[in-house]
This record gives sequence, structure tokens and C-alpha cells, in this order.
Amino acid sequence: MKFLSVAATALLAAALDSALGGEIANPARQENYDSGEMHMMIMGNKRHSFDIHRETGAYNSSAYPKITKYSPCVDGMAAGQFRCKNVDLAYFASHADLGSITGEGSSSWGWTSPDGREFIIVAQADGASFSEVLPNGHLDYLGRLPQQSTPEIWREIRVMDNYAVIGSEAVDHYVQIFDMRKLLKIKKNQKPKTFSTSKDLTSLFTGLPIGRTHNIVVNNDLKYAVAVGAAPRNSTCKSGLIFIDLTNPSNPTSPGCAEQDGYVHDAQCLLYKGPDTRYHGRDICYGYNEDTLTIYDVTNKKNTTIISRTGYTGASYTHQGWLLDTENQEYLIMDDEYDEYDAVGPAADGFPVTYIWDIKDLTAPKQTGYYKSGQVSIDHNQYVANGKAYQSNYGAGLRILDVSSIPSDPTGAGVKEIGFFDVYPEDDNEPRNGVLDFVGSWSSYALFKSGWIVVNTIERGAFVVKYTGS
Repeated sequence: MKFLSVAATALLAAALDSALGGEIANPARQENYDSGEMHMMIMGNKRHSFDIHRETGAYNSSAYPKITKYSPCVDGMAAGQFRCKNVDLAYFASHADLGSITGEGSSSWGWTSPDGREFIIVAQADGASFSEVLPNGHLDYLGRLPQQSTPEIWREIRVMDNYAVIGSEAVDHYVQIFDMRKLLKIKKNQKPKTFSTSKDLTSLFTGLPIGRTHNIVVNNDLKYAVAVGAAPRNSTCKSGLIFIDLTNPSNPTSPGCAEQDGYVHDAQCLLYKGPDTRYHGRDICYGYNEDTLTIYDVTNKKNTTIISRTGYTGASYTHQGWLLDTENQEYLIMDDEYDEYDAVGPAADGFPVTYIWDIKDLTAPKQTGYYKSGQVSIDHNQYVANGKAYQSNYGAGLRILDVSSIPSDPTGAGVKEIGFFDVYPEDDNEPRNGVLDFVGSWSSYALFKSGWIVVNTIERGAFVVKYTGS
């Protein structure tokens, strides 16, 4: 479904044209990205889609009963309704089961306690839901941390050591710092526990313009978080990388920001260990900045610099990416959230594209190839672990790719989809088994040692699945 007005469509189309080699073809068009205007327009487009589905009852959690029986993927189906490949279903709980009144979900992230227990944080419009992932894959709902201000579906979570870092697009929400070890003290007769947004927070970082942030990034090596996409978009930091020093989580401070490329939608920051010897030991951030891959040196938080800024064919809305290997740091993969929706570049046919980048030279990254998914949908978040990319492709659900071939063949010819779990059966009868709409899976978390994967969805709730392939 398409929801943009004719005027908005024209504006978006006018902003798409970016050139390879880091040069943007038209400075006037570039302003829409730098200022965050493009992001605000896309948020409005998504809200319109959400409103339509809300009116049809898609967020009515009572319509999605809990699933507690282990359902293996047999003949391409699990639990009689979810398409799958090499992924079994262990458990499903609706957003209502996980404490939400609004019934609308977004991001998620996991935490493993010092004694090895596994916990998932499910982001919802009205807060963050905490559950323990039990050995059998079931979720034990422990409680929640409500929103800091007003409900807002855009809620992003990352974990640094034992602390959850939670941001939201809600005005005056700021960034919540919550000690996950509090979950270990919840007694059986206290479940579910609603934590206080004042007394139970380790701290609340208020150094954001009007409190809004679109995304949260953490650097575990150097003990800091990054708020990106803050508002208003014309603030001093221009919605770029706003650093939050968490060496003392009870007293977060900001040592500075990187505003040079304007609005940043997502990023990955880590100590550099790659082949470009000029930057060994430097603090490097890979920014996904709506129309470019922008690489920053942020070693000096008060004086950050841009190493390179590179566009690519088909750039529509550079959304998010992840390094293939955090040790070798030679390649990364990236998604563009709007190239399928706008039918541009390699994604013109509506099949999601994963772009492959050679970053061995940080000053001159090269887009070397791509992988195309086999089901029509819009791609969203992804991350990489042990040679596998875990992607949330909205209506197509969780997609697992074997990306281990990229170093030997960066064209992407060797990338294979080895498993999937489709969380949105409503589009199964569409002509191409999918829709270009903002439905289904927003995020997943597959980094637990146990192998359980938790998939958070917009409408339904959280699925716990396991990859069964070799």
C-alpha cells in the first residue's frame, strides 16, 4: 500500500538522487536529508499506515492467543499458520500478555545476567517489557518500565554491560538508564512488577533537545552510548551523533556530538581493528545517514571528523547496517528502508536488497555488490553474528542469511538465505507473497548463547524461535 500524497511523493523522489564516490548530486535535495525533514515525512507516512491498521483492529492483542506448544517447522509451516524454513516456533506472547495496554511494539534487545540467565527487553509504545527467556524457550514476564512521558511506538533499546539504555521519539522522554540486575531481585509473588520512572532508574540523561531521540547506539569497549536523530533537527548537534558518557551510569554526561553530516538515523561505533593502519586504535562510528554511508573518527568527542561520506546507486533512505566481523572490520552490510517502497535501484521490483560494502580503506569505502531477498517486503533492522545476518523485514519477518562468503566473494553471489520465520500471515495470499507496508517484524535478538531468538512485532507481540539448520 502507498500512502504518500502526490506532493510528498514528488518531494521524496526529488531527494533520491545521490552519486557514487561520496558526492551528492543536488545540494538542494541534500538539505532534506541533512535537516531530518525526510525522516519526519517518512514518520508521517508510517503513522498513516499504523492508523489504518489500528482502525482495523490489528493492534487488538486479544486477537492473538498465546502459543505455548513447541511447533517445529514442517513442510514450510509452524503452528499451522506461520511460514518458515529451518526455524521452529517455541512460544508466542501478545503485547497484552507482556503488559502493554497500547498493543504496539517496536525494538528489542537482550541481556545475559552474570550468572548466565537470559532476558529480553521488548519495546512497546507504553514502555519496556522485561521477560526471562526460560530454558524451554518460554517467556516469564517479570514486569515493565513505563514510558517517561507519553506513549510513542518509536522506542529503541540497547544494553551496555548490565544497563539498558532506552530512548524514544516521545517529547520529554529523554534517555532512561536502567540497571537490569533489578530483575534478579523480583520475587515470585511480586510479578509482574512495574518499575518507577523516577525511583527505579539508575539515571535519566536529559541532555537532549526536547528529550527526543530516534535511536540508541552503544560502544561497550569505551562505555558510552549515542543518541541519534534527536529533535529538534535544527539544534546545535543537528540530530547527529550525541555522545553519552556512561563510565558512571548514575551520572551520564555528554562530552560532545558529531553534527557535520546532519541527521543520523543509526550507527555502529567501536574501536578500530581493521586493515587501515591509519586508524588503528581510533574510535570509529559507521553512520547510516539517510542517503550515505558516513564514517566518523570520534576519538575526540569535542572535535569529531568525517573520514568519508559515500552515496550509492538506488539510495532512497539509508537506514541501518552492521560490520560483518568486528575483529577484521573489512566489510559491512547495509539496508535502505525505502528503496523497495519507492521502486528504485536494485530494489525496483520490491524484493529487499542487502548492500555489501568493502571498508578496508575507510577514506574510500566501495559498494561491491548486494543480495536480494526472495519475498516482497521492506527491510528494516539487521545485525551479524558468527557469519549469519539476522534481518527483520517487516511483513516477511525474520530472515537469516549466511554471509560468510562475502570476504571471498564481495559481489554477494554466495550469500544464501538459510532460514526464515514469517510473522505476518495476513499477506500470504498476496500475488508475490508479501506487501510493501510497515507491518510485521520491527526487530529481533539472536545473540543468546542458548540459541533462542526473540522476534518483536508491531501488531502481535513477541515470538521465541530457534534456527534448526546446520
